[in-house]
Amino acid sequence: MPHSGSCLCGQIRYTTTHDLGPVTGCHCIQCRKVTGHYAAATPAPWDSLTIEGEMTWYQSSPSARRGFCGTCGSYLIWEEGDGLAYLMAGALDGATGLSMDAHIFYADKGDYYSAAGGEPCYPGPTRDGEVAP
Repeated sequence: MPHSGSCLCGQIRYTTTHDLGPVTGCHCIQCRKVTGHYAAATPAPWDSLTIEGEMTWYQSSPSARRGFCGTCGSYLIWEEGDGLAYLMAGALDGATGLSMDAHIFYADKGDYYSAAGGEPCYPGPTRDGEVAP
């Protein structure tokens, strides 16, 4: 099912022809800083995306970059060089039919909340060593 997304001001729009999978929450320090809370993203192959508008990129580590709108600041895409664009779920337009599957870097989460949806929580980037929410 095709999905579309956009930034707050509408200068950047994208569509994907890929069936989007589940949404993963990332609580790493970088995602917390760039979102103000935690990132919630779903992967799509780059070749399934059409982007309208000029994305601004921030190289957040040697292997990853983050795409956002240079006008309104909306965080739209995270890329780590694995051939996938991780689309920020909050920037998708309308109902998505998606659901959360897990939380990663949960050991880095803020002390003011906990995951309450019943999804597994992992202390780091891999899905092993599940911890309590």
